[in-house]
Amino acid sequence: MATKVVHTADTRGHADHGWLNAYHSFSFANWYHPDRIQFGTLRVLNDDTIAAGMGFGTHPHNNMEIITIPFEGDLAHKDSMGNSSIIKSGDIQVMSAGSGIQHSEFNPNADQPTKLFQIWLFPKTQNVTPRYQQISLDASKQKNDFAQILSPKPEDEGVWIHQDAWFYLADFDADYSKNYTVKKDGNGVYLIVISGTLNVDGQELNRRDAIGITDFESITISAKTDAKFLIMDIPMTI
Repeated sequence: MATKVVHTADTRGHADHGWLNAYHSFSFANWYHPDRIQFGTLRVLNDDTIAAGMGFGTHPHNNMEIITIPFEGDLAHKDSMGNSSIIKSGDIQVMSAGSGIQHSEFNPNADQPTKLFQIWLFPKTQNVTPRYQQISLDASKQKNDFAQILSPKPEDEGVWIHQDAWFYLADFDADYSKNYTVKKDGNGVYLIVISGTLNVDGQELNRRDAIGITDFESITISAKTDAKFLIMDIPMTI
């Protein structure tokens, strides 16, 4: 029988720094919750709003797979590998920090905030050569379907990372329903609602609510309203 944990939006950690308004699904920075350290290999899920012209100065990472999904506005990225790019709404970016990188992230716009998810997964291999990848997503593939945006295989659709994980974005019409089957034995699913209202295996979820499910093969996801959501299919052991 499936095991579930529900994280409603109002139970997340919150830090408003003025230039950064951040909600943390798992313990991060000054917010600590003993029951919210991680979900399997998912260590960080931050829901960030970065004020116009502001951002994160150069800082280091290692041995983490870092995924950025912007929803509004742009993000200017620079790193110690020599990459310099603008990540836009509708893109996905991944960095395999591996043996060590440094990077900065800024909102380059003077007139609008940037809103994004930043997600960290523990890798299955330590100290890999750092790498960077960024692609634009085809939003039409998300309509009433699970559009793969991340996988473990470079040849598959979406970006890839050093972990047996699969991410999907979906944009369901009201009253649409579809079954989701876990990709790999031992994996669990962490689903967060970006907008709208869903029923996930009998559990109602609203905007920014999330559910983690383990020990299952297939679940039913039904939209009560028009709804957009992110599925993270990830190993439960590091």
